Amino acid sequence: MGKWKTPADLKYQDTDEWIRLEGEEGIVGITDYAQDQLNDIVFLELPAVGDSFARGDSFGVVESVKAASDLHLPVSGTVTAVNNAAEDEPELANVDPYGAAWLVRVRLSDAAELSGLMDAAAYDAHCEAR
Repeated sequence: MGKWKTPADLKYQDTDEWIRLEGEEGIVGITDYAQDQLNDIVFLELPAVGDSFARGDSFGVVESVKAASDLHLPVSGTVTAVNNAAEDEPELANVDPYGAAWLVRVRLSDAAELSGLMDAAAYDAHCEAR
């Protein structure tokens, strides 16, 4: 296993976003592996509340001193909340990617899409293989 944290209660996708299910909504953010690879995160662009996306759609951008990357939604749904604190202080993603630096809350269109995501062990293996 790598030096990054991969909480067991989350689901992951291969583009390095995580989702935590809370009732009919999911909270989405970037993984510890992603923030480690990006290094110093300097900018986040997030969608507006009410925006809808299909699974895999780009819902925003994360930029670091090294690179810019699209953020991809792990499930289809409608944004119900955006973490403005993370937008205002993007460096939070380097410090607390699973807590204070959550990105969006989404009302899921189809909860069955969660079954297509990786668990922590599969995501760790995916990261190790890169």
